[in-house]
Amino acid sequence: MCGICGFYEYKTHKPASREILSDMLRVLHHRGPDDSGAHFDKDLALGMRRLSIIDLSGGKQPIRNEDGAIVTVFNGEIYNYRELREELESRGHTLATESDTEVIVHLYQDFGENCTHHLRGMFAFAVWDARGRRLFVARDRLGIKPLYFTEAGGALIFASEIKAILQHPAVKVELNVEALNNYLALKYVPSPQTIFTGISSLPPGCSLTCDSHGLRVRRYWDLSFANHRSRELPEEAYAEQLAALLRECVQQHLMSDVPFGAFLSGGVDSSTIVALMSQFLNEPVKTYSVGFAGEGEAFSELSYARSVAKKFHTDHHEVIIRPWHLAELAEKVIWHLDQPLAEHATLANYMVAELAARDVKMVLTGEGGDELFAGYARYSGERLSPLFRAIPESVKSVALAICSRLPGMRRQKLALFALSQPDETSRFVNWFPLFNYEMRQSLLSAESKKSLSGYGADYVFAEHLSHTDAVDPLSRMLYLDTKLWLPDLLLARGDKMSMAVSLEARVPLLDHKLVEFAATLPQNLKLRNLTRKYLLKKVAKPWLPPEILRRTKQGFPMPTSLWLRKEARSFMRDVLSVSAIRRRGLFHPPFVEKLIGEHESGFADHGQLLWGLMNVELWQRIFMDSHVRPERAAASFAGQLA
Repeated sequence: MCGICGFYEYKTHKPASREILSDMLRVLHHRGPDDSGAHFDKDLALGMRRLSIIDLSGGKQPIRNEDGAIVTVFNGEIYNYRELREELESRGHTLATESDTEVIVHLYQDFGENCTHHLRGMFAFAVWDARGRRLFVARDRLGIKPLYFTEAGGALIFASEIKAILQHPAVKVELNVEALNNYLALKYVPSPQTIFTGISSLPPGCSLTCDSHGLRVRRYWDLSFANHRSRELPEEAYAEQLAALLRECVQQHLMSDVPFGAFLSGGVDSSTIVALMSQFLNEPVKTYSVGFAGEGEAFSELSYARSVAKKFHTDHHEVIIRPWHLAELAEKVIWHLDQPLAEHATLANYMVAELAARDVKMVLTGEGGDELFAGYARYSGERLSPLFRAIPESVKSVALAICSRLPGMRRQKLALFALSQPDETSRFVNWFPLFNYEMRQSLLSAESKKSLSGYGADYVFAEHLSHTDAVDPLSRMLYLDTKLWLPDLLLARGDKMSMAVSLEARVPLLDHKLVEFAATLPQNLKLRNLTRKYLLKKVAKPWLPPEILRRTKQGFPMPTSLWLRKEARSFMRDVLSVSAIRRRGLFHPPFVEKLIGEHESGFADHGQLLWGLMNVELWQRIFMDSHVRPERAAASFAGQLA
């Protein structure tokens, strides 16, 4: 696990600056405190910070092929590297280390850009081909590891985190208002956009090539929902295949030369991971969970986590989050995220990662189960859409108007609004958004609206849906969530919050073989009557306590709404003060004040909306408010956190 960065002055051919690369690496120190490395070749610079997990003494990067003409820096883990080593050696390659990184340079030597097809793992890497003066950059299929890039001053600049790109003097810090609008709609900025104008996220399953012909982005993998089986199998056959795949994936993800553990929420996904780890290990699994103090204790899932820990005799650890943590850690969390993220659980994710990092350097997590096996309520709710299409528009309008005047019921109101949309794309966008279209029209200032060009959330969703072979609504929703919600919110949060404390987080459920298998399962094995994740629960039933399978999904709940009414109220009021909102010019102050008032009075739960707006203001303070060299603001903040 590492942080990588670099730049290629492919237009100007200026000598690559060692000072600039050093600045970029400095803000990535948290991603790899164990070691650093660099490679320079005239107008090319590659750098990395290393968190040593495999081949602790011999895996130093950058790594080169036999004649040194191909060089790579790599972030992630290749779980099939031993098999790849054997294949490479059988073809005459000489490997000098035991590191998984080294297989990449030799695979590129043999297969060029198609080297990604041979990799099973999570990765973001850059390969420099000195003979062809070509830079090749790739990101894993599901987007587990991040990779950002920009073109500025005649150079291609890339890094694992945006804050490293900002250290290049050719890069300017500017808010992307179009991306802000999409963030307000979706809770995250959808790839390839970022909140920074001109800086892009390399989408999952894509590679980028830069040479004398320019820059090209190519998709090398996509998720297919087509079932190519000649006939449907019995349910038990699918269950046996799933159980075997789960065991295989978890066992592969245990590959490590350092101590490791697991995040345990007490949900089906993380509990299944812990159950399987317990089958493979000869010592207790180290598990880490998060809970809340005071009135927030009602949101805690610790009782479920403790039940699983007890069953498998884990070495269990817990951290308790208190209201003051929200104000104390908010800026630190957002600095590590690089972008606003309207997700309550970022703080909990950071604190449980910090807890784990005291004992281990790597953890397994249960991320991905909901997107593979249909775990969210919106998948069940979408089945009502044919009924709603039969209801006259006038009746739906009256129902929406009445609901808007009723206190509470945020999720029910959102579901009603989504089901009342006239087409599939609008419906999918509005299944639990941050702000719907009408609210964004009231929130955004007139100046902000002028900056919008039409690349909104509906356009983003429609573009993705045009690429899938999924036909039924459930599969189309799962495809969208796998392409957007999963990498741009959940995996971005997981990577940034774990790497903030130099902890590697692995996601066995997102092994691409398992993902591809799940995509082709019959619908009724994912969603059966009122049971979501049907087949996964069936397979996990012999392993887990009954209460884990029966419990209602909560989705990593946080008492943020409660705290913003009480202990963190003054913090919220300071961040979203009228003067602050007016100074930015992005939002309409009376509307923000209306949201705050309704939330404080208890008329509505606007906690997530307000936390989302607070993220925007705090992000601007960190990345945009600087009186000296805005492009170095992130580095200055890094020094304050040290």
